[in-house]
Amino acid sequence: MKKYNFLIAISLGIALIGCGDTKKGENSLFTIDDSAFPAHFTSPESISIGILNPKSKEIDSITYFVNDKKVGSTKGTEKFKFDLKNQILGYQFLKATVYFGSDSSDATKRIEVVSNVTPKLLNYKIVNTFPHDTASFTEGLEFHNDTLYESTGQHGTSYFRKYDYKTGKIYKQIDLDKKYFGEGITFINGKLYQLTWQERTGFVYDAKTLKLEKTFTYEKDIEGWGMTNDGTYIYQTDKTEKIWKMDPKTQKMIDYINVYSGESKIKAINELEWINGKIYTNVWQKDAIAVVNPVTGAVEGILDMSGLRKFMKDITIDDVLNGIAYNPKTKTIFVTGKNWSKMFEITVSE
Repeated sequence: MKKYNFLIAISLGIALIGCGDTKKGENSLFTIDDSAFPAHFTSPESISIGILNPKSKEIDSITYFVNDKKVGSTKGTEKFKFDLKNQILGYQFLKATVYFGSDSSDATKRIEVVSNVTPKLLNYKIVNTFPHDTASFTEGLEFHNDTLYESTGQHGTSYFRKYDYKTGKIYKQIDLDKKYFGEGITFINGKLYQLTWQERTGFVYDAKTLKLEKTFTYEKDIEGWGMTNDGTYIYQTDKTEKIWKMDPKTQKMIDYINVYSGESKIKAINELEWINGKIYTNVWQKDAIAVVNPVTGAVEGILDMSGLRKFMKDITIDDVLNGIAYNPKTKTIFVTGKNWSKMFEITVSE
C-alpha cells in the first residue's frame, strides 16, 4: 500500500491539506462544539453538531446550515445529526443560528470532507501512433462526427482546427485574435464552445460551419482551462482543484466539485474528457491522467502516462502531457501533449 500511495503522490503531485478553522471564535455567545471532530470527515459519514453555551443562555431553537443551505433545526440544545453522504468534497461551512428570547446569534465552523475512495491504478495499451504537429501547444482535443478537433494556446498564435489525425491534413482552421490565449473546447447542442485563458472570454461557434455566433464573459472571476460535457451540461477547469458545471444555454455556473484523491486535493487539473460517465483529466505538468467521479469529485482511477515519453526523443520536460479525446466509434482514447511530435491511440483497463 505504501508503494501505491507513493506512486499516486509522484503521478499527481498531491499535497495533504489540513482542516483548519478560519472563523473560530468569531462569536462570543455560542460556538459549535468541535471537540469530537476528526481532522477530516469522509463523505459517507454523519456529523453530530452541538452548541457550546458558555453564558448559559436559555435556547429556544437552533437552525443549521451547510454552505448557507438550511439542512434542519432542533429544539433547545438538542444535537443535530447531518449526513455527509451527498456533500461535495472539500471545505464545508457550518452555521448554527441560535434563537434565545427575542434574539438570535450565529456560530460557524469550517470542516473538510475528503474522499474515502482508494484510486485504482489503471493500465493502458497503445493501439496506434500518429504524427502530431510540434507547433501545436495543445489545450483541447475532441472528436465530433468522427473528426478530430484540436485547440491550442499561446498569445498571437492560438487557433482551433479540424483535421485528419492519420495524415495531419487540415480541413479547416480558425485563428483567434492575437490578444487571446486559446484554451479548451467542447461540442454540445450543435455548438462548439471555446475558452480563453486569462481574458475571461468564451466563444460559441456553429458546429457545422465553425462560424462565430457569440462571445461571452465568464460569470466568475476565474481562468479558463479545460472543457468537456455530459450531453446536458458543460464542465470546465480553472487551474485549481475545482471543476465548474455550466449551463451551455446561459453560460452561467450552476455548481462545482472539488477533486480529491483520498485526503489530498488535486490542484491544476486541466484538459477534460467525458468517458462512460466519468471525467478524465490531465494534471498540469504531470504525466498522469486522473479519472474523476463527476458527482463527488473523488479520484477513482489513475493512469501513469510517463512511459509515453520514451517514444519521443524530440520533446523536453516542458512539453507536458495535455489532450484527451474519446472516439466513441472505436471506443479508444487519443492522448497527446503540448508540442508533442506524436499522438497515441490507447485502450484502458484495470
